[in-house]
Parts: sequence; C-alpha cells; structure tokens
Amino acid sequence: MTATIEKVVLPPIPAKRYFTIGEVSELCGVKPHVLRYWEQEFTQLRPVKRRGNRRYYQHHEVLLIRRIRELLYEQGFTINGARNRLDSHGGGAHDAPDEMVEEREGAPPPASPTASAAVDVEQLRKELLGVIDLLGH
Repeated sequence: MTATIEKVVLPPIPAKRYFTIGEVSELCGVKPHVLRYWEQEFTQLRPVKRRGNRRYYQHHEVLLIRRIRELLYEQGFTINGARNRLDSHGGGAHDAPDEMVEEREGAPPPASPTASAAVDVEQLRKELLGVIDLLGH
C-alpha cells in the first residue's frame, strides 16, 4: 500500500458571521483538538472567546485554517515551515521561495493561486463592529 497525498474537497463555507469549533472542524476536515493546538502555533489564528472559553471563529479564520491544513497535510510543510510561509506571504501565496522548498517533505509542486487575498475593508469594518457589539453586551 502506497501513501499518496490527496487533495480533499471541503464543503463550502456558509454565509454566517461566527462558527463554533465543531462547525469549523467539519468545514476544514480537522479535529477540534488540532484546531486548539494550531491556535498555540499560529499567532494569526485568534478566535473570539465568549463565556466558558467557547471559541467562535470568523470567516477569515476558517479560510486561514484551510490554508494551514493545505500547507501541512497536502503540501507537506512542517509546523515551522507553514508558520514561516504564512508570516512571509500573509497566508495567500501558493508558490514557495527557494529557501522554503526544503521545508516540504516530498510534497507535489504547489498549486496555482486559487483566491485573491484582497481585504474588503468595509466588510472587515462591519465584522469588527459586530464583535464590539457582542463584547459590549
């Protein structure tokens, strides 16, 4: 039996503001304990925590988790390699510079870019106001 790295098709992300850890687990194909671990390893991943330390992830964090999953599981990066990749490329670039190539452990060549990393400032503003509103009540 040979091990192959397969591109997993993940479900579409619903149009909602916040997602529980269970929902994110299903949307990203990663167990909840892995998500909690990744929060410690990737400083960009900061879900809102409410009473009882419950985590609520926003859309951009679900996309970030999918990107981390792709780097680790599909492209074969180590945690350090994925962290460096996200730090140096903002998480959106798919082609590694030469010094990052050795971080991959027998992974296939990177895929072509799939989505723009452009920030919708007005949408971000609305989401931040929603968080402020949530925290204020």
